[in-house]
Amino acid sequence: MIESQKFTPDPNLKIMDQVIQVLRYHHYSYSTEKTYRDWIIRFFKYFNFKIHPKDMSKKEIEEYLTYLAVNKHVSAATQKQATSAILFLFREVLKVEIDNIEHIRSKKRNPLPVVMSQEEVILLISQLRGTNQILAKLLYGSGLRLMEAIRLRVKDIDFDNNQILIYDGKRNKSRITVFPKSIQNDIKNQLQKVIGLHKRDIYDGLGTVWLPDALERKYPNASKEIQWQFVFPSNRISVDPRTGIKRRHHIMETSLQRSIKSALRSSKILKRVSCHTFRHCFATHLLENGANIRQVQKLMGHSDIKTTEIYLHVMETKIDVKSPLDSLVC
Repeated sequence: MIESQKFTPDPNLKIMDQVIQVLRYHHYSYSTEKTYRDWIIRFFKYFNFKIHPKDMSKKEIEEYLTYLAVNKHVSAATQKQATSAILFLFREVLKVEIDNIEHIRSKKRNPLPVVMSQEEVILLISQLRGTNQILAKLLYGSGLRLMEAIRLRVKDIDFDNNQILIYDGKRNKSRITVFPKSIQNDIKNQLQKVIGLHKRDIYDGLGTVWLPDALERKYPNASKEIQWQFVFPSNRISVDPRTGIKRRHHIMETSLQRSIKSALRSSKILKRVSCHTFRHCFATHLLENGANIRQVQKLMGHSDIKTTEIYLHVMETKIDVKSPLDSLVC
């Protein structure tokens, strides 16, 4: 917080341009930037853009957050996301400290995560092909979040120690997780493709990859080194929306998401499965196989053991008793 107070956006810029300036100064990801911008614009729109942000106060924030809970029935997580964006506007851009917000909070829903059986995991993965199958295996075999897998770089894969390094995961935390031996040949083949693609890009006068600003300043040539290239690069060169530089980014997450939906239909699995379900399965199956919960907590990157304990509750819901109906002959 002390560091953020040292930077003041250009007052001559429009308010949304100031928001972007501060977000980029603090190296927020592009996805977070888009999310924050969207919520701040919704906040202004709620008041019909008639109140200047500098004339707003805690009262307007409380009114809008209550509206989200009561009228829009958003989840607690969605309301929290909106709160973070709006408080960023006031604290980091307008330099107005807001404390003790009193608003109606969305109800927290704590459903048990959906978990597939090992047989269902095998069936679902068998319906996938190519890069999407490799990604699904990583989600399940290493407990990765979708964006953690897609953002992997060549340097993050450690074959010698059978581990994967996750940098700047959720809440900017880093961790180490297991690298399944059964997928290592697939990853080696994938890296050979990355090397060939990178050589062609270099030949074409391209070959740079996006790096956080601090790293790019510290290691100006790193963006062209193979170690920093994405393990799952896009098939196409794209223009960086922030800088206008032509680069090869990682693949879009929507590719795997669509493939999972299609595979789900083909496999006739009737559970509500998403990419994140593989991560739930990773934790649950580890515990079922006798792994220590502290070890699972570390692999998952959970700060609080209570988060990991949810998977113990999943195991406890499995009913191992015989229904009285099955004893009757009807």
